[in-house]
Amino acid sequence: MASKKSASLALFFALNILFFSLVSARGKCPRDALKLGVCADVLGLVNVTIGSPPVQPCCSLIQGLADLEAAVCLCTAIKANILGINLNIPVSLSLLLNVCSKNVPSGFQCA
Repeated sequence: MASKKSASLALFFALNILFFSLVSARGKCPRDALKLGVCADVLGLVNVTIGSPPVQPCCSLIQGLADLEAAVCLCTAIKANILGINLNIPVSLSLLLNVCSKNVPSGFQCA
């Protein structure tokens, strides 16, 4: 009887840890938001003609992220003014995501 209780308790704690991890991970940017400053070039705010097209460095930073993660990262960068300018957040976010073949998740608001 004690082993069944121990197994049930262990399963309970394992599921709680898993659930907590999943809930905690939502709404966080898994990338260094400071690096997203290169995305200012995509918006045509800085003209750089040497090297890669401006889309490449920006999109490579959010490559492999789900649409929600990419939106959170770019939203964080825009709100923190990492791009160095004041922007219309919904328009800029949508433009940056579309250029990188991502979509603004339905109902997402950069708050």
